Formats: sequence, C-alpha cells, structure tokens
Amino acid sequence: MMTATERRKEAAGRVRAAEDAVERLRAGLAGVGVKLPSLRIDPVSFAGDEPNPLVDLGRCSVETALRLSVQLEAAAAHDS
Repeated sequence: MMTATERRKEAAGRVRAAEDAVERLRAGLAGVGVKLPSLRIDPVSFAGDEPNPLVDLGRCSVETALRLSVQLEAAAAHDS
C-alpha cells in the first residue's frame, strides 16, 4: 500500500507528464504551421487527491482542422 506522500508524488508525476505532452504536441504542431489555441490539460481531470490528467485538444477553426488534416495525411503518406 502506498503512503499519502507516495501517492502525491505519483500524482505530481502524472501532471508533469501531461504538461510535457502538451508542450511537445504544441511544439510539434507549431513546426508544421498548426496552432490549436485551446490546447491544454483538462483542469477537471487533474483536480482532486489523485489526478489522472487528460490532454484537451480544444476547439479550433475549420481552417486549422484542415491544416492539421493535411499534415497528418502527409505524414501517413510518408510512412507508407
């Protein structure tokens, strides 16, 4: 059984991992000219004693969605 301190450290690690994921995704998208303005960690998912953070990709314009689709299609074609 984990102590409260161990649970807090584990939870903090999950939050840090989610923050890192958001930053990596933001940087990767910026590298291909795509910006998701609402990209963030979902605040509700990391509330409480034992957070399980989720990455919220948020809302974007149709133009941004199409730019992202083009980049994903190009990456998929490159991997084939």
